Amino acid sequence: MKALTVAPGQAGSARLDDVDDPPESDGPVLVETLAIGVCGTDAEIVSGAYGWAPPGRDRLVLGHESLGRVLEAPAGAGVAKGDLVVGIVRRPDPVPCPACALDQWDFCRNGEYTERGIKSLDGYCSERYRIEAKYAVKVDSSLGSLGVLLEPASVVAKAWDQVDAIGSRQGGWHPQRVMVTGAGPIGLLAALIGVERGLDVHVLDQMTTGFKPDLVAALGATYHHGNVEEAARGSDVIIECTGVGQLVFEVMQDVAPGGVVCLTGVSSGGRELGVDAGALNRTIVLENEAVVGSVNANRRHYELGAEALAAADRSWLERLVSRRVPLDSWADALARKPDDVKVVIEVNT
Repeated sequence: MKALTVAPGQAGSARLDDVDDPPESDGPVLVETLAIGVCGTDAEIVSGAYGWAPPGRDRLVLGHESLGRVLEAPAGAGVAKGDLVVGIVRRPDPVPCPACALDQWDFCRNGEYTERGIKSLDGYCSERYRIEAKYAVKVDSSLGSLGVLLEPASVVAKAWDQVDAIGSRQGGWHPQRVMVTGAGPIGLLAALIGVERGLDVHVLDQMTTGFKPDLVAALGATYHHGNVEEAARGSDVIIECTGVGQLVFEVMQDVAPGGVVCLTGVSSGGRELGVDAGALNRTIVLENEAVVGSVNANRRHYELGAEALAAADRSWLERLVSRRVPLDSWADALARKPDDVKVVIEVNT
């Protein structure tokens, strides 16, 4: 069967390979891959900056944002032939640490977790794959091909889960206004969940016209560009989705008293910034503010993300998928274009 593979650490090594059928040891659920979403992590792996091949191997099958159709599954698996499913990315470490022992592998404490398509496990960008039933999440059939958005939706579902957990430390905490920084797929899906919660949602990005402002407006949220303080004013929740260092510190200063800042963007590092650390500390302490980092997702977050997508307007979700390319044209999918939001590789159509 065909699979998109890469030699981690080697730029320009990605290629479409013929590989063996997935071994039964990968799991009893056999899935036909329909589509794979492309994100910055994939681009980093292809560039040679990131990624680990499975033990004893030189190459890694790419793809962690998946959508597939079940070809076979045992009784009691929770999924059946014909179901649309998404494969969870992370697997718990073998020790396991206390978090992984409770299936909270997104909080793995010793770093020995593995991830399909990223770290020591083959990904989903092959014509078929096998998976353990507990890591296959059923998608509402009415979503069809839009189910490929579930993995990024799970990331922001987890972010909102963290916001709820921290905000609930305050009795009677009922946030009203939320700002999301960044109008990429993660930011737009974070805004979607905010709108579904009935909140006053504001999105900050650099683009002044075009698809990003249009998508935010179609969601019923307010779009901003330019001044961070003005956009953030009065925000009980800020979900930061860019990883831009200066912006991270600015939103920490601008959240409302008692507010929560959730950081989901990963900064590249290597850049020093001038920050009045004393003033920032004073504000956070005296105003009971909280800043939390959030990454990855466990099964509950995938299920929450699936609920959010199922409740969303299908025509709006369709606009998030800016391009669909066939597997043979995978290189085109990885080439970023100005109007891209979410690019999808179609494996079996």
